[in-house]
This record gives sequence, C-alpha cells and structure tokens, in this order.
Amino acid sequence: MPLRTDAAVESLSRRFDTHSAPPDAFSMKIDDSRFKPTFELELAERDLGRWPIAGIDEAGRGPWAGPVVAAAVMLNPSNIPPGIDDSKALDEDGRDVIFRRIVESGAIIATGIADVERIDRDNILNATSWAMSEAFRTLAGKPRLVIVDGNRAPRLGCETRTIVKGDAKCLSIAAASIVAKVTRDRMMIAFDRDHPGYGFARHKGYGTPEHKEALARLGVCALHRRSFRPIQLALGLIDEVA
Repeated sequence: MPLRTDAAVESLSRRFDTHSAPPDAFSMKIDDSRFKPTFELELAERDLGRWPIAGIDEAGRGPWAGPVVAAAVMLNPSNIPPGIDDSKALDEDGRDVIFRRIVESGAIIATGIADVERIDRDNILNATSWAMSEAFRTLAGKPRLVIVDGNRAPRLGCETRTIVKGDAKCLSIAAASIVAKVTRDRMMIAFDRDHPGYGFARHKGYGTPEHKEALARLGVCALHRRSFRPIQLALGLIDEVA
C-alpha cells in the first residue's frame, strides 16, 4: 500500500473546518455522513509519520453527582477490536463487551478522574480538561498526535486536534469514549452501595425523575455537585426563579 502524501491527507480532510483552539491544537469538523467511526484518519496520519496517536474523550460532564472521567487510548493498528462505536450508540452490556476487547487487544489505556471537589472548585469545564490532561500524562506510551472529542482541548505539550463528534467518527476517540463511560459507570455502581436510595447504579448520577425524587426524599449527599443548579436548589441556596 503506497504511503499517503500531505496532499492525500489534505484531500481526506477537505471536509474539516478549522476553529480557534490552544496554540498546540486545532479543531476539525468531519462530515457527519459517516455512520460508524473508522481508523481512516489515524492511518493517514501514521503514513505521514505522526504516530503513535491517542484518542481522548470524557464521560460524566452532565450528571448532578459523581466524578467526570476522561480516557486516553492508543489502539494497536494491527489488532483493532471489532465493534468499537460511539459509547452512546451502545447499551451497557455492549459497552462492557467492547471495553474488554479493547483491554485485551494490546491497546495502551489510561484514565483521569476529576472528583466532585475538583468539579465544584474549578467548574466542570476546567475539571474535564484536568482529567483529560491526567489521562494523557499517565499513558504508558507518549503519542505524537492526540485527537480529542469536541471543540476544546487541554494543553498537552504535543500536537493536538479537536474533532466535533469525534467519538462517532474516529475509532481512537470512540474507544476512549467507551473506556471513560464504562470506568465511570462502574464507579457509580460502587458508589450506590455507599449511598443507597439514590439509584446511582441505574441513572449514574444523571438528572432523572428518580434522582430528583431521591434528592427530595433523602437530601444531598457527598457525591452531589454543589456547583450545579439542581443541587443548589435542593440545598435551598437559590430560588427556583433565580
């Protein structure tokens, strides 16, 4: 197979839009017409010498309770596990199966976990950025290029790109989305045993009717994010109309 040239990669990336980003990052928007993530971008960059590549994604920005978890994954190009997809496109059992395949494939994996205290102190966006940086920092291997889901990237000290809806487009990011989601879900299941009655094992801290009812019945626990409006309402710190 001939090596791809910069011109070929430019052709491959013609659908990408560049947005503002940190000095060592730029943002790409890939055509939404793809239905499954592929390894196309990673292989094109490898042919140009930008290798290894890590995908980074997070889970848990929106919940009212629990940590935000980021994962960094460097897939083994000679052993890509079948079935990798955006974690949101898989059910819980499916994510568990693919998570195990990723771990057993020889992929290099690391996670960063920002706890509730950090979220409340730094805000959720900064806590997420910190978790991504921590996942990158603890990778056993150091990538030449990092691709991050979304339109924000932390400063990592290497070439970094953000890809809008990257978890639905690039296998490295999709793999990271699964690792982050499964890791966080398992943490919330464990927390459910320490904080019974809230339903954390089921809703994973998201703002479901069950969670709202449990808050009204049991009050706020140590896992709840006090910087989030629903929790401030439950604590009586703000009024409903504020």
